[in-house]
Amino acid sequence: MLSPLAPHLSRRLRSSGLAALLLTGVLAAAPALAQAQEFLSIKGNTVNIRAKPTTKSEIAWELIKGYPVQVMERRDDWIKVKDFEGPLGWVHQPLTDSVPHYLIKADTVNLRAGPGTNHSVVTKLSKYDIVKTLEKRDDWAKVQTAEGQSGWMLEKLGWGW
Repeated sequence: MLSPLAPHLSRRLRSSGLAALLLTGVLAAAPALAQAQEFLSIKGNTVNIRAKPTTKSEIAWELIKGYPVQVMERRDDWIKVKDFEGPLGWVHQPLTDSVPHYLIKADTVNLRAGPGTNHSVVTKLSKYDIVKTLEKRDDWAKVQTAEGQSGWMLEKLGWGW
C-alpha cells in the first residue's frame, strides 16, 4: 500500500526532473548490489546467533554446521546475518566459514545424476536439509549431502551459494 504522501512525492519528483535521475541511479546500482551479496556458512556443530554483537547478549537462534547465512553488516569480529526468511542476529566471525552450502527451501528436491531434468534421480532432499556446494553449471548446483551422496539440484530450490 502506498503512503498518503506518495502521490505528492511522485508529482514533486516528476516536476523537478529528479525521477529520471533517481531511476538511472537505481538501475546503475542494481548489478553492483547483486554482486555485493556475501554469503558464509556456519563452521561449528552448533553455533549461537546473538541478538547483539556480544557473548553476553541473549541467544536468538542456534544454527548447525553448514547453515548458509548472508552478511548484512560487520562490526569488529561480529557479523550480522540473515537467512532466506529474514534477519537472524549476530554471529562471532571465527564461527563462520567460506565453504559454500545450500539450505533446501522446497518441500522435496530431486538430486539428479547430472545438471538437467533429463538425468535420473539419485535421491531426494527434504526441506531444511543442508548440502555442501561442489560445483555450479548454469542454473544447477552439484551438491553433497552429509552422508556423502552427491548429485545435481536446481539452484532456485535452495538458498545459499
